[in-house]
Amino acid sequence: MTINFSKKWIKITLHILVWVVLITLPYIINVNRSRPPHPISSYDENQFLRLNFISYFYWIAIFYLNNKVLIPSFFYKKKYLWYGLSFIGCLLLAITIHSVLFRILLPNFDFNLGRTLWFNTPTFLLTIAASTAFTMISDRISEEKRALQREQENMKTELSFLRSQISPHFIFNVLNNIVALVRLKSNELEPTVMKLSGLMQYMLYETDEEKVSIKTETEYLQAYIDLQKQRFGKKVVIETNIDIESEFDEVEPMLLIPFIENAFKHGVGMIEKPQIFVDLKTEDELLTFTVRNKFNEDENEVKDAASGIGLANVSRRLNLLYGKDHQLEIEKKDGWFNVYLTLKLTA
Repeated sequence: MTINFSKKWIKITLHILVWVVLITLPYIINVNRSRPPHPISSYDENQFLRLNFISYFYWIAIFYLNNKVLIPSFFYKKKYLWYGLSFIGCLLLAITIHSVLFRILLPNFDFNLGRTLWFNTPTFLLTIAASTAFTMISDRISEEKRALQREQENMKTELSFLRSQISPHFIFNVLNNIVALVRLKSNELEPTVMKLSGLMQYMLYETDEEKVSIKTETEYLQAYIDLQKQRFGKKVVIETNIDIESEFDEVEPMLLIPFIENAFKHGVGMIEKPQIFVDLKTEDELLTFTVRNKFNEDENEVKDAASGIGLANVSRRLNLLYGKDHQLEIEKKDGWFNVYLTLKLTA
């Protein structure tokens, strides 16, 4: 409310300043087209100045009448006949006002209708043209702002929806970890559950932020990878390399985890000598992220309901958030599933 109020008064102040300049400029450069060619007294000179000065106010009134009433009510609604009649009516009104003021302020001079038309018509046309141009440009800018706001609101809504998909998808994978450890009756169950609690705490609270530090995000990734190492032990070769240049760089929370989840979901199981490699590096505000895992090309995998959500989700989020500032390549080659991601970070 305060911001909108301030913007409103800034706009009003700018309008006033522009009109003050336009009104005073002719007096500064000594232009007075309505003054008769023959010499006149100082009293009549002042009266002519008053006439010109007062004239500006009905030109201002016509400017805003066209801006606020005539164009929105008639021109935009394609009621051109009514707009034309209003146009003529405003011109006649301006001439009438000028004639009355002339007779009141300059009773010693004969009123000349032709001279009044010559003086007022060009000014009237210029006022209407300026008002129309101002209105159309202002409305175009306002419409573009509204369209941008709608686009941003739609993007925020979609991002919220995509994040809401990530949460149950992550919990689904977490439950799989717990089930696997329970089946093995592992002594590591209790500390593992504590680690899972830490991961879920991050997911529930940190992800409310639009951005998190790359350090926080990579710590979360490393904790998840450590959890998987604890689950699979020596059955899966897992190599991780994380090199962060600046801890102050920021990234969308839980943006990278779906790639790693996907690697563990499809890179272990019915695969001979499963291997997963994760490489993450930041340098000069550029993040380079690679995830590679072996997969079974011959296996006709039956996908569950959650399968495929992660990669499609993160791909859409990348497009919404980073646009041309990112590049994502996903390929299957020679029994390897490869993900290559580069994106520009913010600090």
